[in-house]
Amino acid sequence: MTWTAPSIQRSALPAAVGEREMLQGWLDFHRDTLFTKCAGLTADQLVHAANPPSGLTLLGLVRHMTDVERSWFRQRFLGERVGEHYYTEENPDADFDDLDPAAAERDFAALRTEIEECDRAVADRGLDETFMIRGHTRNLRWIYVHMIEEYARHNGHADLLRERLDGSTGS
Repeated sequence: MTWTAPSIQRSALPAAVGEREMLQGWLDFHRDTLFTKCAGLTADQLVHAANPPSGLTLLGLVRHMTDVERSWFRQRFLGERVGEHYYTEENPDADFDDLDPAAAERDFAALRTEIEECDRAVADRGLDETFMIRGHTRNLRWIYVHMIEEYARHNGHADLLRERLDGSTGS
């Protein structure tokens, strides 16, 4: 049996809620949007670079966001000493380059697990808590805004890739 990316129920957009709930809600919506753009596609479709000459793929985006989640929330903000899932010194673009359709289900599960780990790790932390990166002070609020932007940008890429793969468009 060929694995296909599962359908999901996308999170509702937050409305009149507090700042933390607003940031978390928009981040969850954009996380779910990436999964929605992949839903129903086979592993072979997910690794297909649908817009040459770009080598960008939907599975590459899923893998990239796994490392991005871990990097910002756990490594940079919390200072956890956890390695990357895909990035290596030898191949910093391994998240996009080293794709294996046989690993697609595992790669999707890795992103889901990383999202859960990141959410759990910062659930009780204040938005004003800071960390240093490259000589600049940032706070957890900045990470939330950056992550929303990161997903939104890559979801635009995912829109184009999905349309090229099977003609599917939508929100």
